[in-house]
Amino acid sequence: MKGFGKQSKSKKKKVSNNKTKTSQEEIIKQAIQFHLQGNISEAAKYYQYCLNQGFKDHRVFSNYGVILRNLGQLKEAEILQRKAIELKPDFAESHSNLGNILRELGKLKEAELSIRRAIELKPNFGMAYSNLGDILNELGHFKEAKNSWIKAIELVPNLKGLVEHLARRFYLEGKYNLAIKYLRKDKSD
Repeated sequence: MKGFGKQSKSKKKKVSNNKTKTSQEEIIKQAIQFHLQGNISEAAKYYQYCLNQGFKDHRVFSNYGVILRNLGQLKEAEILQRKAIELKPDFAESHSNLGNILRELGKLKEAELSIRRAIELKPNFGMAYSNLGDILNELGHFKEAKNSWIKAIELVPNLKGLVEHLARRFYLEGKYNLAIKYLRKDKSD
């Protein structure tokens, strides 16, 4: 190769692999950027390209799984989240995403376990506490649901809709003062 002098073939190959690795990272970052900007169709194209090229990056699987979930393709989304977890078992976001998908599939006990794993990996994961509260509420574990929602509010005070869930739960239990307290808190934020 020009410009490399008398380097060995293995050295040349290493340089080439680093360039490929950088290109993969640039493509993944572009996909994530489109996703963050809300350009879902472009993000989906990039994530699909990454999968077609055989990229083994947990972020690609997890993020594309989120898009597919939002498009109602739950089974495909579940497969992608499980692959993300296989690639990076300590990635709390994928455990949480998987829990949300499982909940939508009606697999509440499995969803609960997945969300609890996310919290175990990332103890200050407010959204996971909120999702856990929703699952526990559906399972009829109302006290645990409330506790989970309260923890979520402590961690992320402005989680949309969460305060209403909590206020409604207190209202249903006849704890009107607590229901009003949380509704007032929501109005003051």
